[in-house]
Amino acid sequence: MIEVTLLGTGSPIPDARRAGPSTLVRAGRQTFLTDCGRGVQQRMTAVGVGANGLTALLLTHLHSDHIADLGDLIITRWVTTFTPEPNPLWIIGPPGTAEVVDATLKAFGFDIGYRIAHHADLTAPPAVEVEEHVEGLVWNQDGVRITVAPTDHRPVEPTIAFRVTYEGSSVVLAGDTVPCASLDELADGAGALVHTVIRKDLIEKIPMQRIRDICDYHSSVEEAAATAARAGGLGVRSADRTGR
Repeated sequence: MIEVTLLGTGSPIPDARRAGPSTLVRAGRQTFLTDCGRGVQQRMTAVGVGANGLTALLLTHLHSDHIADLGDLIITRWVTTFTPEPNPLWIIGPPGTAEVVDATLKAFGFDIGYRIAHHADLTAPPAVEVEEHVEGLVWNQDGVRITVAPTDHRPVEPTIAFRVTYEGSSVVLAGDTVPCASLDELADGAGALVHTVIRKDLIEKIPMQRIRDICDYHSSVEEAAATAARAGGLGVRSADRTGR
């Protein structure tokens, strides 16, 4: 069985009631976090998962609202893991991910140095392993397989979606995208689709063009439903970015 928890479905604009984009996927004894938006660790704690319990972090793309808590996640995992040789945090994302992770570790360089100086058992910086992909099989361990395919969130490029498969069940994590053939292929026959949506009918009434711009690279509720229908009528869990 695969268990999916929507930790946050908020937009880049802070919302007191909603965390940033993030989805938790538990398959067998493995736990995957897809994106790490604002407030993700509070939401993880609420469902009994700590940063030190993650198997891997999956990033659909590098928009700020999807990686806002990347540094906090890496540091928290590091300081709350007490095994002598901790497993690295695997981070799988599109090209550019390694550069972002390196920059994040540099930004937290003072903090890392302080903690190593203070704690005798912290002798090295946080252990991370980064892989960059745009398609194909990216994970195959203990019965869990993860494949990725490109999506269309232009001008943000590249962006990817993930399909997690375990014991005959599968879920697709689409992230931010408009309908595209590559997502249709990835989702074909899956059991569930987690897909960001916006209410275009509401957004288009807002007088600020910068806000209306988001309509051209996100799917509407109806478009996400059509993607699901093309994949075989699978169940849809939508991450509504409009707050409704």
